[in-house]
Amino acid sequence: MKIAAVTDDGKIISAHFGRATKYAVYTVEEGQITAQELRDKLGHRDFAGEEHDSHAHDHDHDHDHDHDHNHENGHGHGKHSAEKHQRMFAAIMDCDVLLARGMGQGAFNGLAQANISPILTDIADVETAVTAVIENKIINHTERLH
Repeated sequence: MKIAAVTDDGKIISAHFGRATKYAVYTVEEGQITAQELRDKLGHRDFAGEEHDSHAHDHDHDHDHDHDHNHENGHGHGKHSAEKHQRMFAAIMDCDVLLARGMGQGAFNGLAQANISPILTDIADVETAVTAVIENKIINHTERLH
């Protein structure tokens, strides 16, 4: 099994899936961590020049979204969002689980469609959260979706 966590430093799970710049990826065999690596992750900043509407700007507010603005279903829905999410997921298509501390509904749904189990955790430390997954003690805090 492989468990990925969104991060910027390899130690702390990012609060915002879309803003994170890295994935910490742990390989688990027979209940033990056997390898770990840090992989680059595309994020919202990487797509800033690709916005096709008048909302294109570099913004910094406290949630993960792009500019499809379908608030009935949460953030990150629509054709352009789905394409961006697939590009963000490309680096972890060999993983079974993704840990984050917050993400939009579109990213959450896209991960599930890609057969990667998204888990929203309140645990900030990557290794502690990975251990909780291994021990089947992790809690999926879906209230952290936005």
